[in-house]
Formats: sequence, structure tokens, C-alpha cells
Amino acid sequence: MLERYLRERLREKEILLMTHIVLGYPSFEASMEIVQAMVAAGVDLMELQIPFSEPIADGPVIVHANQQALAAGASVRRCLDFGREAAGRFSIPFLVMSYYNILYRYGVERFAAEMKRGGLQGSIVPDLPPEEGNDYLQAMQGHGLNPVFIFSPETPQQRLEYLASCARGFVYCVARKGVTGRETDFSDRLGDYLARCRRATHLPLAVGFGVKDRRDVDFLRGRAEIAVIGSQTIRLVDQSGPGAVRDFIAGLR
Repeated sequence: MLERYLRERLREKEILLMTHIVLGYPSFEASMEIVQAMVAAGVDLMELQIPFSEPIADGPVIVHANQQALAAGASVRRCLDFGREAAGRFSIPFLVMSYYNILYRYGVERFAAEMKRGGLQGSIVPDLPPEEGNDYLQAMQGHGLNPVFIFSPETPQQRLEYLASCARGFVYCVARKGVTGRETDFSDRLGDYLARCRRATHLPLAVGFGVKDRRDVDFLRGRAEIAVIGSQTIRLVDQSGPGAVRDFIAGLR
């Protein structure tokens, strides 16, 4: 069970690290090299993004990675095979992140069954509200998987509580309005928002959108259970190659 795993890890660490990669960028071989480096650096869980042509929650860095992976021939089948291989090789939980059109075209039940067979723990689908996701929620529950839902600073308290009632494993709190990869103000305002999130759910809180260095991770200690690093590692791979990822991740804690 994902939540139990997170609670157990939190007995040993003040805050956990979750990383995000776009599968097939810059190649599937490099993606596996990056996963290996991140696990060796102490990452606690990871989200594997299946590339999509219109990733509306993502900023320029991740959009570019999606476009390049698709241009190189990344497919849903290849991504699910990659997820199965990663889950078989490494002991941390892996989740799928993508957009609902991917699941819809593939078949929601079939997609969930493939995740379960591949040892994947759950999924993050940022453009699917629970009200429109009955088939998705039933498939996830039927296969013992964790649907992770998203809180935002603009979400009213009652809505936070409703989203939390549909979530399993943890809740993903976006640190600000907008898309991934932009600057985030790690200040009292963010702390107040996370306190609202805390009141809405007993589940662990993961915070992403703008987490880029150790100061940001330190700010989140005591306010959230998981810091999510995405765009910054992709920038690092672009600048210095997959080999630079391990030291960067190790230095975040």
C-alpha cells in the first residue's frame, strides 16, 4: 500500500523526494539511466510521464521534452513496458503521470490492468476531475491502485476536502497557480496554503511546481511530506547529461 510505504519512510526521513521524468526523453535508454541515478541518490518515489501532445499543466521545459519524445516515437505501449521494467529493477514506488486522453484512447480498464501487472502503484491525471472520472476511479479501485488528485492555491476548502475523499496514497499540492517550471515564492503565503491542505486530508502532501534546490526542500520540512522535483532535473540533463542527476538529487537533502 502506497500510503503505508510513505509513512514508513517518514519514520526515517523528515521529508521524502519524488522526481518526475518524461519517458523517452532524451531517449528510453537515457531515461533508464536517469532512473537508476535518481534511485541511487535516494529518491523515495517517482512519477513517469507518458508523453502527450498537449500537456496543459506543464511549462516549456516539460512541454519540449514531451514533444521530443513523441517525435522520437514514444508510445503508450513502450512507456508501460518501461514502467514495468523500472518497477521490476528498483524497490521504490513508480506512478504514471499523463493526461486523460491517453487513458481514454487506450481504454481506462485496460490501462489500469496494465499498470497493476507492471507493478506500478498509481497515477496522476491532472486534467480529470473526480466528477468525470467514475470509470477511472472504479478501475483504479478494482486493481488496488492509487489515484492521486491535485490541490491548488485557488481551490476552496470544501473542494479540497472533496478531492481528498477521492484520492489514495497522497495528494499532490501545486505550489502556485500556472504551469510547471516557473519561479515559486517559498514564503508564508505558501505555508498558509499548505496548512489549508493539511486541514483537508490525512493523506501525505506532495508539493511540486517550482521546487528546484535544497532551500526549497528545507522550506517544505514540517509543512509537507514529499518534495517533487521535475523541470529542474530535465534542465540539468539538457545541460550536463544524465550523469549529473545523481549528485544534484543527493544534495537536496
